[in-house]
Amino acid sequence: MKPMRGGLIGCGFFAQFHIEAWRRIPGVELAAACDPDIDRASDAAKRAYASADEMLRHEQLDFVDIATRPDSHLEMVKLATANGVPAICQKPMAPSLDDSISMVETAQKAGVPLMIHENWRWQPWYRVIAARIRAGDIGQPVTYCLRIRKNDGGGTEPYRLQPYFRVMPKLLMFETMIHPVDTARMLFGDIASVFARARRRNPAIAGEDACTMTLTHGSGLDGIADGHRFLDLTADSPPLGDAFFEGDRGWLQVAANGDVFANGERIWQNTVKEGYRGDSVRATQAHFIDCLRAGLPFETRAADYLKSYAAVEAAYRSAKEGRAVKIEEVLPGANHDS
Repeated sequence: MKPMRGGLIGCGFFAQFHIEAWRRIPGVELAAACDPDIDRASDAAKRAYASADEMLRHEQLDFVDIATRPDSHLEMVKLATANGVPAICQKPMAPSLDDSISMVETAQKAGVPLMIHENWRWQPWYRVIAARIRAGDIGQPVTYCLRIRKNDGGGTEPYRLQPYFRVMPKLLMFETMIHPVDTARMLFGDIASVFARARRRNPAIAGEDACTMTLTHGSGLDGIADGHRFLDLTADSPPLGDAFFEGDRGWLQVAANGDVFANGERIWQNTVKEGYRGDSVRATQAHFIDCLRAGLPFETRAADYLKSYAAVEAAYRSAKEGRAVKIEEVLPGANHDS
């Protein structure tokens, strides 16, 4: 099978996880890369460019991987789709819901596939949880709690690996909590409404750094997504926290080390050592390639991922107004199939 030639747009901090994963996916060649820092692009691929426009003018690519910051995503999607090149784009989609919708409409009008790189649902412990819930192991779900924890938000210089976090007006819910929101959608279906409380604990940053979100699904199920970045549950927690899922016949747990327990008994041990958080980046990118080859829809196709984005927007509105906010208020038609 002829290798699929990909181009990487952006070679910063998180793109390094993308690069490492692409190099381990059979039938894929990271043929080119672009970044304003040409040395970083040269480290990523043999053919290096200073801009995405230049790369797309000179290369025949089967796809592009957009790993830049959110404020450039709409522009990059427009560029890729104008050249007829399928794209996988890092989350968050864009700084605003309007721009996110424009990304979807741009790709749809061009007839070009667009997937959002949301790797949390591809962490192997959550795939185990999904299979167990579908198999009826806990009976009828009653509630759940997904917790995000990482101790990098304190002090006068927080988020040292990604210091631009300090100036983001929307931080924890926008950048991090969308992960458990999307995972909850994968496990339990679309979210109908959100009630959220958020606060800023560290005065050295612009946005919020602690929150609790009550997510109500279309089925009526309520669950909690709770997060802050002032504590490590273990020295290096692969899931970046833990999770609990309760039903009327039992319960499941994702421990902070990634092991999965059913009613207190370990049923799956996390032995994954390669890649990012259970090798979830590789799994996400492999899914993208498999779907491109087969012509199948992506799990996190952009049109559907808007529902996860809208749930976070509803959380911000809820925190501001002190009430539960329906997703339909933020994204009309969200509870209908995309």
